Amino acid sequence: MRHLAVYLMLQLGGNDSPSKEDITKALSAVGVESDAESLDKLVAGLDGKSVEELMEAGKELLATFGGGGGGGGAAAAGGGDAAPSAAAKEEEKEEEVEMDLAGGMDMFGGESGGGGGDY
Repeated sequence: MRHLAVYLMLQLGGNDSPSKEDITKALSAVGVESDAESLDKLVAGLDGKSVEELMEAGKELLATFGGGGGGGGAAAAGGGDAAPSAAAKEEEKEEEVEMDLAGGMDMFGGESGGGGGDY
């Protein structure tokens, strides 16, 4: 995938036919090694093709996969009055309780003031 990405970037940058050396040089510039075997296959398969041709061929291949993605689940049937549902939601809310520690602890469990702690 990295080889293809660099190939396409080089083409978009003006290099109509990036070579193996061009791709290897671009990858090494950002500290990524290239795999010679997969790079050979890629360059052989893409030699002389433009970005537009590759995109069009890719769209045709995607069409063969179909579009079955399982959709979303069905919505639940509304079985009556919505008011009880709202009341149930209110009951679920928990009231937040604040504790006054009088400055006795910090968030890491040590004494307040930052003295003598591990952090």
